[in-house]
Amino acid sequence: MTAETREIAPGYTISRILKGGWQLAGDHGPVDPAEAIAGMAAFVDSGITTFDCADIYTGVEEMIGAFLAQYRRDRGAEAARRIRVHTKFVPDLERLATIDRGYVASIIDRSLQRLGVERLDLVQFHWWDYAAPNYVETAQWLDELRQAGKIELVGGTNFDTDRLCEILDAGVPVRTMQVQYSLLDTRPAKRMAKLAAAHGIAFLCYGTLAGGFLSERWLGQPDPGMTMTNRSLIKYKLVIDDIGGWDRFQALLAALKRIADRHGTTISAVAVRAVLDRPGVAGAIVGARTAAHLPQTLAAFGLALDAADRAELDAVLSRLTPLEGDVYTLERDRSGRHGRIMKYNLNEDAA
Repeated sequence: MTAETREIAPGYTISRILKGGWQLAGDHGPVDPAEAIAGMAAFVDSGITTFDCADIYTGVEEMIGAFLAQYRRDRGAEAARRIRVHTKFVPDLERLATIDRGYVASIIDRSLQRLGVERLDLVQFHWWDYAAPNYVETAQWLDELRQAGKIELVGGTNFDTDRLCEILDAGVPVRTMQVQYSLLDTRPAKRMAKLAAAHGIAFLCYGTLAGGFLSERWLGQPDPGMTMTNRSLIKYKLVIDDIGGWDRFQALLAALKRIADRHGTTISAVAVRAVLDRPGVAGAIVGARTAAHLPQTLAAFGLALDAADRAELDAVLSRLTPLEGDVYTLERDRSGRHGRIMKYNLNEDAA
């Protein structure tokens, strides 16, 4: 099965499924670094050549850096050039008011050192609180580092449409926006998709599988409430509650299962394919600690949804309640259900 690719900037191509790195940061269970690095090689060999990580994912940039060094030794520099590593710049909430150009440069230098590269492929900028007003200036400092050769592309993550407009108006060439986008969360389609299309900004989507809820594992299961210890599952269970609750979610899973059965594939493959087919979407980030589920991950590439599939999906999706607000609006309310579970000061801890 051939992995799909997408050019998101001249000469810059990614695989349309990206290997996510959050699951390697320790919040989702124990991680064996040797097994994780071996899994990375399996992903690359299968055609999934793009990795997503962040400065705040404890130990993950270093782990990917170790993988890159090993892959270059084993396969050669030429083979390693097709690998793209996307990281993030996520300054701590308590740091926002005092950020300066030197601090931004120091975090970028730290990511360069951890990954063992001379230039970062893509840096995705996140800002916790719009009440701290210097996010536009900070984006400009990142772009200065791009112009200096330390970064190839500048992107964003979780900005809403109005703030993305501000950053674009300031002259920052944003090439990607990482957004939560799935069959359960369609907020990027409300306003941002039009702006992104006008400026050639590609969507890189996380939450496409809702932390694993969009899979056979949860079909026919009783509502688990909020008993999970996995923070990812807690996050997406809140989304399920907001879009209409467990019964409506089960109706969606049942429809996905019928479609999957017709194509001889899985619920997850259908869920990923449906998002990859949306306007503006360049790639979907799928989290994995190991390569154990790699065949299921690849299944989305061989899948073509037909008109009957889309009609069946649309019928059940029309019964869901859309999430309120623009991209990441719910999560920005630190006193709300979605905001209370976030961790806002991880950058210094990850040092």
